[in-house]
Amino acid sequence: MTEIKTNAMSLDQEIAWFKKVLAARFDIYFHRAAAIDDIQMITPPDISSDQSEYARIVRDYDMGFDERLVIILTLLPHLQPHVLDSFLLNNKEIARGFTEFGGWKGKSHSGFLPTGETAVFILAGDDLAKRFQVTRLFHADHFFSKQRILKIEHAANGEPFLSAMLMMTTEYLNLLTTGKRDKPDYGVNFPAKLITTNLTWDDLVLSPEVTEEIGSINAWLQHSDLILRRWGLGKNIKPGYRALFYGPPGTGKTLTATLIGKTFGNDVYRIDLSMVVSKYIGETEKNLANVFDQAMDKNWILFFDEADALFGKRTQASSSNDRHANQEISYLLQRVEDYPGIVILATNLKANIDEAFARRFQSSVHFAMPDADQRLRLWQGMFPEDKLLGTDVNLATIAEKYELSGGAITNAVRYGAIRAIRTKRDEILQDDLIKGVTKELLKEGRTL
Repeated sequence: MTEIKTNAMSLDQEIAWFKKVLAARFDIYFHRAAAIDDIQMITPPDISSDQSEYARIVRDYDMGFDERLVIILTLLPHLQPHVLDSFLLNNKEIARGFTEFGGWKGKSHSGFLPTGETAVFILAGDDLAKRFQVTRLFHADHFFSKQRILKIEHAANGEPFLSAMLMMTTEYLNLLTTGKRDKPDYGVNFPAKLITTNLTWDDLVLSPEVTEEIGSINAWLQHSDLILRRWGLGKNIKPGYRALFYGPPGTGKTLTATLIGKTFGNDVYRIDLSMVVSKYIGETEKNLANVFDQAMDKNWILFFDEADALFGKRTQASSSNDRHANQEISYLLQRVEDYPGIVILATNLKANIDEAFARRFQSSVHFAMPDADQRLRLWQGMFPEDKLLGTDVNLATIAEKYELSGGAITNAVRYGAIRAIRTKRDEILQDDLIKGVTKELLKEGRTL
């Protein structure tokens, strides 16, 4: 609570300063009587000993007058939206708002939402040279964009650069208010979900070939800095790493990706392709850009499950839809190549993945169905306590007789446990497990 109060006190002072600057800008612009003729004369609050997150960020990036004002302008719709009501003033000569104020309309928010034009108006007025200077704050190479502090988003192609919507990213909004760096939430605006596991590598049964490939990925995560910088190979080798996991469902693709992240403390985000792919032109790219942009400096592992839905083969461009689909794939290819972290694509069939992607994978890992010995290890790993099993249970026989993936074995054990509970037993019998196996085989169109 103390941290929240510290942040609130700091932002209160900054908002009071912003109000004075805004009032002075209106007075100067509309040639009203004013005590000053330059907004820069209104000194920002001294935050040299301020312990708030806002003050810390201002000091870390050595922000000046212009940067601080833009930060507060972008925060105001969340903190005190009424402060921006002055911009709702109508121009009587043209019976609508002032173009020079900028602004955009939200779907439900009735107040004024700032654009780049709004910031330029406050900081530059009609001074063209100053306007050019302020515009630099919204370029891609400024720390506002590079550090994902602000989102500068254009509503449509071809519109003036400064008409871009000016928004605070959720991460920094939370940090500057509650003091917490919350991880992004899964939703319409962020079609990816953080995935975790309580399992370890000991719980995963992989073939030696797969283990070797995973070892290469782990080695890259651990030593990429040495390879790229100290060995000087970064001139020709890109910092990212791309892997294709392919094989039947339930063979450990998702768990392996999650364990790689867990080993090195990297968050693993599974991309929900149902929320990414859109029939509307440009929307798929926009949805993906949101994920990649947020991930750029976070060391996230991006995991695309059932990736052939998005990374499938390109088609002959016989229609506008085909051309658009091919453009999406080309865009994806570029974003995947430029991402400095780990990207893992998972699919049931390798043949479904576009060759342009496949050629650029550093690892192509085949997760085959487990053999009898591996299946036995999986069955045994499901029962850490032998007392759960009835005396008639023979896991070796089940493993030898029934070809199942690790995921299917987990489901069969779950069913067996539920069946035992429903019949008021404290142990799982052979018949319980066979019934569970039968259900899994039927899902795949197979029988005992």
